[in-house]
Amino acid sequence: MPEAAPTQSQPHDRLLADALAQQQEIADLRHALHRVPELGLHLPETQRLVLDALADLDLEITTGEDMSSVVAVLRGGRPGPAVLLRGDMDALPVAEDSGEEFTSEHPGVMHACGHDLHVAGLVGAARLLAARREEIAGSVVLMFQPGEEGPGGAEPMVAGGVLDAAGERVVAAYGVHVSSALTPGGTVCGRPGAALAATDDVRVVVRGEGGHGSAPHRALDPVPVAAEIVLALQALVTRQIDPFDPVVVTVGSIQAGTVHNVIPSTAELLITVRTFSQGTWESIPERITRVCEHVAAAHGLTAEVEYHRGYPVTRNDADELARTERVTRELLGDQAWVPMEQPLAGGEDFSFVLQEVPGAFVFVGATPPGLDHTTAPYNHSAQARFDDSALVTGSALLAALALDRLGEAVADGSLGG
Repeated sequence: MPEAAPTQSQPHDRLLADALAQQQEIADLRHALHRVPELGLHLPETQRLVLDALADLDLEITTGEDMSSVVAVLRGGRPGPAVLLRGDMDALPVAEDSGEEFTSEHPGVMHACGHDLHVAGLVGAARLLAARREEIAGSVVLMFQPGEEGPGGAEPMVAGGVLDAAGERVVAAYGVHVSSALTPGGTVCGRPGAALAATDDVRVVVRGEGGHGSAPHRALDPVPVAAEIVLALQALVTRQIDPFDPVVVTVGSIQAGTVHNVIPSTAELLITVRTFSQGTWESIPERITRVCEHVAAAHGLTAEVEYHRGYPVTRNDADELARTERVTRELLGDQAWVPMEQPLAGGEDFSFVLQEVPGAFVFVGATPPGLDHTTAPYNHSAQARFDDSALVTGSALLAALALDRLGEAVADGSLGG
């Protein structure tokens, strides 16, 4: 675990008090964001709210040309390296049924994954850091990212230079994700190494020959072959993959035919694949393709397999995760840290950032009071609700991590700039 940085990077009591003092202001921003959820890479209303919230903080701000990203650089009072803090901004195509007073005003769109808290929390962290500008040796890059739910905004932001926005490559990157039902409210949960899965998707088209439903022997029916492929893929998972290196293969859609008495000529399967190790991630496309093609061939049909890579595995650097645990305990108390025993099979495009620089991505419990985190509606649910108090936890933790990492550079004499 990294050694504690000097006192100037550990203003924990004052930092938490300041985060509490600004809670209502940041909650108001969260509610405003929640009312106007937007999808994908183009989030004009969200971007406007972010820019308005940052306008008085003396930041170097740039916006994306091809998407609604916002990158803000906060310069400290002394030279030093740079760190990055990230908040994703987009919503989901979900019709809200949460009962919140500040419910979505955009029909069929909802901040069901808590990204409104991520944005408001990052603004809160920016305010906490701006108030400590003279204490900071270095710079903080604030990455407001669209498109996390797809098609993916982190990868193009990395390609566009967000990691070098301060004039040099950031030395570390941190992100938090709220959870409506993972750990108790106010807790922070994380693990070293793989924290979230790689997420790939597959389209399989089984091609046969159509015919009359009463005479299957005069056709090549793709429907039972598609069904056999579904079962064979599950056998692949259980019989070909190390059980201690898990894989999730889920067929989310099967489409074939139009009426009860016609054998269709094709059947289509849409599949999601989740992996956690580099070796399995590399080998799984060939394995899935082989199963689909050979099952089809065994019945005289063909299968066309389109395998698409998605987000990589989200991997926490061991030292930066240890730093996050220590800072959490110092900031919020020992009870606030909850070790994450196993990675989650969800995906995250913050993985593209963590492929380039060491960092940590952790979960903040945001289950509202009165709800049990083991049974409350989970992220992505139309009934999902998130407690505003998580804004205090998230903003204070992000600010504390930035201060601690930059303070470490002061301690070991590795100042940049």
